[in-house]
Amino acid sequence: MEEEVRVTAWVRGRVQGVGFRWFTRANALRIGELSGFASNLEDGRVQVVAEGPKDRCDQLLDWLRTGDTPGRVDGVTEIWATPRGGYDGFEIR
Repeated sequence: MEEEVRVTAWVRGRVQGVGFRWFTRANALRIGELSGFASNLEDGRVQVVAEGPKDRCDQLLDWLRTGDTPGRVDGVTEIWATPRGGYDGFEIR
């Protein structure tokens, strides 16, 4: 069975006001088996938290970095951790 992980990613660039969170949620649902959220931060970044199988989290992270995202991604910083649970699907905050 695939290891369950948690990845928190901070996406910088022109990622607010362009539908970025909506597309992130849609892509997380397309990848499947992910729970978590995408949220705008006051400094203009979007924070993405995803929990699920490591290969699925890797797919979402790859999409954040190189996918056909709305707006413009200038960079992504991430940290990996143990899942905390408590999410009901993948939501926009």
